[in-house]
Amino acid sequence: MVDALNVTINAVMISALYALVAIGFTLIFGVGGVLNLAHGANITIGAFTAFYVTTAVGLGIWVGAIAALVVAGLFSAALYAGMIRWVQDEPITVMILTLVASIAVEQFFLVLEGTQPKALPSLLSGQLSLAGNTVQANQALAFLLSWVLIGLLVAGVHYTRTGKAVLATSMSTKGAALVGIESDRMYLYTWLLAGMLAGIAGVFLGSFRTATYTMGRGPLILSFSIVVLGGIGSIRGSVVGAYLIGFLEVFTVSYVDSSLSGLASLVVLVGVLLFKPEGLFGRELAEA
Repeated sequence: MVDALNVTINAVMISALYALVAIGFTLIFGVGGVLNLAHGANITIGAFTAFYVTTAVGLGIWVGAIAALVVAGLFSAALYAGMIRWVQDEPITVMILTLVASIAVEQFFLVLEGTQPKALPSLLSGQLSLAGNTVQANQALAFLLSWVLIGLLVAGVHYTRTGKAVLATSMSTKGAALVGIESDRMYLYTWLLAGMLAGIAGVFLGSFRTATYTMGRGPLILSFSIVVLGGIGSIRGSVVGAYLIGFLEVFTVSYVDSSLSGLASLVVLVGVLLFKPEGLFGRELAEA
C-alpha cells in the first residue's frame, strides 16, 4: 500500500510538469493552428540556462529559474517573429522549420556540452512527510507552482484584455482584425508564453533528473498524446490529459517494465485518433 501511494504521489508530481508543457503546446495550436515541433527545445534551453547561471555565473538556482523562464520565452518568441510569422499559413512548412530548429538546438548543446548529463540543484531542499511517505520539497514546489501558473493563465485568458484578444484571435483572425486586434501580436504573445512555461518545466525536470541535449524529446512526444487525448486546443483537456498520461507513464514504468516508458502514451495517442479524434473535451480555442 505504501509503495502504491508513493508511486501515486510521484505520478501527481510529474504530471504537473507535463501539464505546463502540454498547455503551451496546445495554446500555439489553438490560437495559430500550427504544431510547434521546437516546443521540446524550450525545455532543453530552460534547463541549460539554469545550469549555466548556477555553475558558470555562480548565481543561485532561483536566479537561474528566472533566467530560464526569460531565455526560453525569448527563444520561442524569436522563432515565431524570425521565421514562423512569414509562413504561418502553411502548417507543413511550420512543422519542418520548427523540427529543424529543434534539431539545431540539440546539436548546439551536444557540441557545447557533449552527452554527459548535467545535474541541476533543487529549487527547494529538504523533504516533506505525506501520508507516511517522504516527498522531496522540490517536487512539492513544482506541483504547487504548476497549479499557480495554470490558474494565472486561465484567469489571464478569460479576464484580461489581452487574454480576451487572444481568445478572439483563436476564434476568427478576420473577426479579430475588424475590432482592431493585431493577430500577429497575439500569436507572438502565445509563443512567448508557451516558451516560458516549457522553460520553467525544464528547470524542474533537470533538477528531478538531469539536463541532457535530448531531454526535450520525451516531453514533446508526451505533449502530442496529452493534447490529442484532452482535445487539441483545450486548456482544460491538456491539464486532464497530462494527469491521465502522467499516471499511465509512472504506473507502467513502476509495475510493468521501465523499458516501456513512452510506449503507453503512444498507444493512447493511436487509440484516441482512431476512436475519438476530437479528444475528451474537443476544442475550446478555434482557429480562423
